[in-house]
Amino acid sequence: MKYSVYNAASKLLSYDDISNITANATADYLILTLKETPIIMGKGAIERMIRVADETQCLMLYSDYYEKKQDGTVVKHPTIDYQKGSIRDDFDFGSCILLRADFLKLYLLRDPAQYKFASFYDFRLFLSRRGEIFHLNEFLYTEDETDARKSGEKQFDYVNPANRDVQIEMEKVATEHIKKINGQVNTYVYRSPDFQAEQFPVEASVIIPVYNREKTIADAVKSALNQQTSFDYNIIVVDNYSTDQTGNILEELVAAQSTAGLPNAQKQPKLIHLIPDAEGLGIGGCWNEAINSPYCGRFAVQLDSDDLYSSPKTLQRIVDEFYRQKCAMVIGSYRMCNFALETLPPGLISHSEWTEENGPNNALRINGLGAPRAFFTPIVRKLQFPNTSYGEDYAIGLAISRRYKIGRIYDELYLCRRWEGNSDAALSIEKVNANNLYKDRIRTIELTARQGRQF
Repeated sequence: MKYSVYNAASKLLSYDDISNITANATADYLILTLKETPIIMGKGAIERMIRVADETQCLMLYSDYYEKKQDGTVVKHPTIDYQKGSIRDDFDFGSCILLRADFLKLYLLRDPAQYKFASFYDFRLFLSRRGEIFHLNEFLYTEDETDARKSGEKQFDYVNPANRDVQIEMEKVATEHIKKINGQVNTYVYRSPDFQAEQFPVEASVIIPVYNREKTIADAVKSALNQQTSFDYNIIVVDNYSTDQTGNILEELVAAQSTAGLPNAQKQPKLIHLIPDAEGLGIGGCWNEAINSPYCGRFAVQLDSDDLYSSPKTLQRIVDEFYRQKCAMVIGSYRMCNFALETLPPGLISHSEWTEENGPNNALRINGLGAPRAFFTPIVRKLQFPNTSYGEDYAIGLAISRRYKIGRIYDELYLCRRWEGNSDAALSIEKVNANNLYKDRIRTIELTARQGRQF
């Protein structure tokens, strides 16, 4: 027999599940379905999957699919290509995959850890080290939508305390995989940044890239202006050619600054409104404009144009942690809230899964590092942000973690506001795929650099 079908009904498979599947895998190929609801295969779909698997000699094959929405409509649901950096545990293979049965048996012969939740994750990373996981970008089956939440509501599932036991297992699997491909960071041999090697105009700069945020930019700037510090700081707003009233609002805020009565040495404005020479920059490009400018301080601290600092002590706390933890980057914790600052699920995002010993390695498994983010300026000047508007902070954080410690603050420092104009609250599947493909590419670049020990 060429193939057999096994319904696993879940993407969180245990060691016992894998053992039971293997015991029943008498054919060359196994079609594994990972959903409790029915999956309807298209005409000739299984034969197509087997033929492509035979021709490519891949170890695992997955495809695009149709999704039947809860309102009865059917839409296309494309998936993305698998690559070296596709090691996050929430990679979307769909709910119907084809496996080489002999590699299931080989996996068990290697006496894997007996995980309760992460054995399928462990198995597919095992496959990725031995051959190809192939994406057949054809729509071969239809599955029911079972999670109708918006993308912005799904993206923090991994920090939900209810999922902690699952996440601990997933971290163990990812870490072992990274070790086996020689991509692990040794956190015991980090370099120490020299904070006094250069002179800067101020100790810290709050960096705010902005485009068309007339509703929120004044609140963000005032949140930064209200910081109480023992050191001099400034605010660099990089206005990316806004076409609404954002620029006018910023000019009014700049004009409202008063240096009257101050000595000449203190007449440097606290709020600086920069407009790049080039149009069409991404958020990363705007960050480069700020950090490369002569105004930038020793530490560059993030504030998004529709968010706020939680307290007037946020900036002081961040700078203090650079010196206390002797790190090149500091990441805080933030609370999800609506425009009225009322808490939204899941509330505080602290990324408490980060550990001093394994944070940089586990960071390759998850989709973000947290906020607010702050950087030792000479290091980000050396690295430079990718000129994108998604993942630019993740890319530079991973690169920094390759050689320097990242400091963490687990107390609330920042308010991340979700509102009707927010750009990532409800993304299309095409946009979600584009974002995930890019972050997987960032992980591929980072793993390759770690393997070659670049930077």
